[in-house]
Amino acid sequence: DVTLDPDTAYPSLILSNDGKQVSDGDINKNVPKNPKRFESLCVLAKEGFSSGRFYYEVQVKGKTNWGLGVIRESINRKGKITLTPENGYLTVFLRNENQYIACDDPSVSLSLRVKPEKVGVFVDYEEGLVSFYDVDSRSHIYSFTGQTFTDKLYPFFSPYPNDKGKNSNPLIITPVN
Repeated sequence: DVTLDPDTAYPSLILSNDGKQVSDGDINKNVPKNPKRFESLCVLAKEGFSSGRFYYEVQVKGKTNWGLGVIRESINRKGKITLTPENGYLTVFLRNENQYIACDDPSVSLSLRVKPEKVGVFVDYEEGLVSFYDVDSRSHIYSFTGQTFTDKLYPFFSPYPNDKGKNSNPLIITPVN
């Protein structure tokens, strides 16, 4: 079961009480200093994985920008972060309503026929595989392959700035059917 970890959340992020939704509230809350907390607009799941396979789904409906994926426990959370697998980030982003990008090295521009409303993230720890799917159309978005994992992996969520309400919808971790 995937729930969001408030200790990792950027100060302006609003997490639902059940830990299943995150959105940007525009205003930084006064939160305790924590080495686990990000200095950029993202949050991790509480649960980390260090073996086997796992899968989760996130509703991205109505959003103009978002980022999803998994990160290695050992990543840098402070200052400027370059989102690449080498730096421990295996992520896919939507930017400017229609630019889908896999943050590989180099980054890969993705052309999707339909705008996903729900994204599935599948990880096979031993195989070194992280794959992204459009749940509703049952289509593959992107895969990071040939990774070597040695530390825990955590689901990663970036709702992006609210953008004066244009991107105010939350990212929602949904039950897997």
